[in-house]
Amino acid sequence: MSFKKTYNNFLVWKAKNVKEKQMVLFVSFLIGVLTALAAYILKSLIHIIQNILTSPFLTEGANYMYLIYPAIGILIAGLYVKYIVKDDISHGVTKILYAISQRKSFIKLHNVYTSIVASSITIGFGGSVGAEAPIVLTGSAIGSNLGRFFKVEQKYLMLLIGCGAAGAIAGIFKAPIAGLVFVVEVLMLDLTTFTVLPLLVTSVTAATLSYLTMGQASMFEYAHAEDFTLNRIPYVILLGIFCGLVSLYFTRAMNWFENQFRKLSYWQKFAIGATLLSILIFLLPPLYGEGYDTINALISGSTEHSSLLDNSVFFPLKDYRWSIILFLSGVLLMKVFASSATNGAGGTGGIFAPSLFLGCIAGFIFAFTLNHLGLKGYLPLLPEENFALMGMAGVMAGVMHAPLTGTFLIAELTGGYELLLPLMIVSICSYLVMKFFEPHSIYSMRLAKKGELITHQKDKAVLTLMDIQKLIETNFQTVHPDMTLGDMVKVISRSSRNAFPVLDDKGRFLGVVMMDNIRNIMFRPELYNRFKISRVMTSAPATIVVGMTMEKIMRQFDETKAWNLPVVDENDVYLGFISKSNILDVYREVLAENFVEE
Repeated sequence: MSFKKTYNNFLVWKAKNVKEKQMVLFVSFLIGVLTALAAYILKSLIHIIQNILTSPFLTEGANYMYLIYPAIGILIAGLYVKYIVKDDISHGVTKILYAISQRKSFIKLHNVYTSIVASSITIGFGGSVGAEAPIVLTGSAIGSNLGRFFKVEQKYLMLLIGCGAAGAIAGIFKAPIAGLVFVVEVLMLDLTTFTVLPLLVTSVTAATLSYLTMGQASMFEYAHAEDFTLNRIPYVILLGIFCGLVSLYFTRAMNWFENQFRKLSYWQKFAIGATLLSILIFLLPPLYGEGYDTINALISGSTEHSSLLDNSVFFPLKDYRWSIILFLSGVLLMKVFASSATNGAGGTGGIFAPSLFLGCIAGFIFAFTLNHLGLKGYLPLLPEENFALMGMAGVMAGVMHAPLTGTFLIAELTGGYELLLPLMIVSICSYLVMKFFEPHSIYSMRLAKKGELITHQKDKAVLTLMDIQKLIETNFQTVHPDMTLGDMVKVISRSSRNAFPVLDDKGRFLGVVMMDNIRNIMFRPELYNRFKISRVMTSAPATIVVGMTMEKIMRQFDETKAWNLPVVDENDVYLGFISKSNILDVYREVLAENFVEE
């Protein structure tokens, strides 16, 4: 029996015997299994490549292969994407948001594996980015394509994409709660009593399998220095503000750098980005790869922080007390350039790891500086490991606009649940500072500017999912300004509408003739040749331009109190009308099709 026939028989059996919600739960379990497997493959590939390349490195002094490896990795990954994938696989989380809002939750099948290949090469060879955004895109692609394979209803596909993202986070970090919260905060999916269950099934399944394949130890070796005391709350708040400013610096610098790279050709991007990245990694080796070794060194309780200067040209300065702070400050400032250069030059990676990396360094610098200012009688001694941990939550919360994700991810990553309260304080303070300057996260700001961002406000979310092209009605009879009233009466006899758009010879919209405006003269034949359309036409109350957001279109209707408004392109060429009643009908359809109600 052929696969196609077997598959069709399965679909018939499924329709008769399996309820839709039961199928969603089954698919969510499969997503958990596959995302955990994908996370294991990605992490293993990165570690294998890094170990092969860096194990021969010397500790005392510079390693000149840092100037070569990153460029080779970016070249291979970039050529793979350009000539084999032939699709843009960067900005993984942004692509997921776009797929949810504009592509009916469709993510291409190749995203199941292409991000794994490209990001493992990029990061393994030293690209200064993270593996988490690529694996989130992979997980969401798994969810989208499994949902379509099992012919799940459209309104559940968005949920299954969320399951894929949750499973990816839970799988790669062993953090099931963070996976669930990430979907709510970053992907902005609404939760109901039912939708929570598939997300939990996927997250728990992925985390469990990750524990089986990667061991039960926490991802980072955190040494709990001492219990949190209330007298440190002012310093925790200050750290949160500092993390918010670091998040702002990272976000704006990253966007500026990306805008500069967009102006360049492919090989110009590679030459400039690879050169910049290689030089930065040669001078500051902690910028190599994800930077998780640096995080472990700062939160593990080791007092030998100067070991971070190993493998670098600054090795001779490691015995100076302030050398570590100056060195890490350079790393803090340069990380954004290294990450931007990696992606801009053709590499593939995300900002999860850079956010954790920057936060850890920011928290350590904050505590170390206050501890060594010589003010022991005035300031309490701050545990540097704890503050480095809190900094990780703070910068992640700021960059991603996700305070709960930052809090629970760091707690689950390190087992640092004793610091849950200060983690929340830092995350909230950082988020509020960042929110003051940037209303949208680094993931969502591009879509928000275009009006394509799904939000937790269901009315706005439904409007975002509506397609303006499908709302345009074209069954209006058009007229010209030089036509007579007699010609107009003939047009009226062929029309079922009471509005008649007036166009010039180039099809541009000039105005509209309303039936009510000519009703008192249209039955007087003696006036047919005396009145021209230009005399009886009026301006439209407002004009809709293709590309306007649905939210703005609805505002036009509310302000004008109109029931029909004309639609034109950017050159004022008439395309049709949009009616409020049609919008309301489509609104109800989109709501029923895309949102799971309890």
